[in-house]
Amino acid sequence: MYDPRQLQVLAEVARTGTFTAAAEALGYTQPAVSYQMRTLERAVGAPLTTRSGRGVHLTPVGQALARHAETVLAVLRTAQDELASLVATGGGQVRLSAFQSGCVGLVPSALVALRRTHPELEVVLTQTECATSNRLVLDGEVDLAVKCDLDDAENPPDPRLRRVPLLSDRRCVLLPADHPAATAAAVSLADLAGERWILETVRTRFLAACREAGFTPRIAATTDDQLTIHSLVANHIGVAIMNELGIAARTHPHVVARPLQGWPTRNIYALLWPDRMRSAPVAALLSALGAAAETLGFGPAA
Repeated sequence: MYDPRQLQVLAEVARTGTFTAAAEALGYTQPAVSYQMRTLERAVGAPLTTRSGRGVHLTPVGQALARHAETVLAVLRTAQDELASLVATGGGQVRLSAFQSGCVGLVPSALVALRRTHPELEVVLTQTECATSNRLVLDGEVDLAVKCDLDDAENPPDPRLRRVPLLSDRRCVLLPADHPAATAAAVSLADLAGERWILETVRTRFLAACREAGFTPRIAATTDDQLTIHSLVANHIGVAIMNELGIAARTHPHVVARPLQGWPTRNIYALLWPDRMRSAPVAALLSALGAAAETLGFGPAA
């Protein structure tokens, strides 16, 4: 049986590439890290690292054990967190992160249902960007994250993590109710080339799509607050784009939403370590999120 402390040292050596950096990250001395690695190598019966310049590389045996070490350490973190939350609250605690429209359009319904079925369960919610959620899950700072796949090409989730599909939604254009395009079944960017736009801070994909459509948008306002976006559209300051999930949570009576043609469907999923699915509090929240996603009536999860 391998010592979990030695597995933690191996995992940190694999992450940092040097005994010195691993020691600093763990709060150990460099000789202590060297000793733990030698002890682990004796237990394994084979070298785990080789020297490479000022650092070290893992041998094939070391690489294999490091992969298993991450799994073992994740299970231990799950057990520690679940037991600590049960002791502290009497019903358990789950730490959840979600992007903005997930926080306003999906999570509240799930938490309402969860309060009825698991009233003692505490859910700690953090709103964050999808790319940040990857790190939070990996580092064990949250138990699961609700995120979308649009940025996965640039920031792919770690393959060791489990993806649980929830729903898919479309990108829409928000228009004043009396706008000429308000009665259309769908609109394209080219149809709105002459409009003034209310845009969110992150707009790279939108600006690229406008260039492909042959125009540069005139920007009337920049805001990431969804209530502000609706109010500005309602008062004819400009038009805006927003996903269905955000629209479903908050719609101004003088604003209509029409699907945007040619825009990819966004797939929304929960991301977590596979072992966390065995935690009763996490499983309860995951079930509530799935049920809330079904009630929204958007596209099926992909």
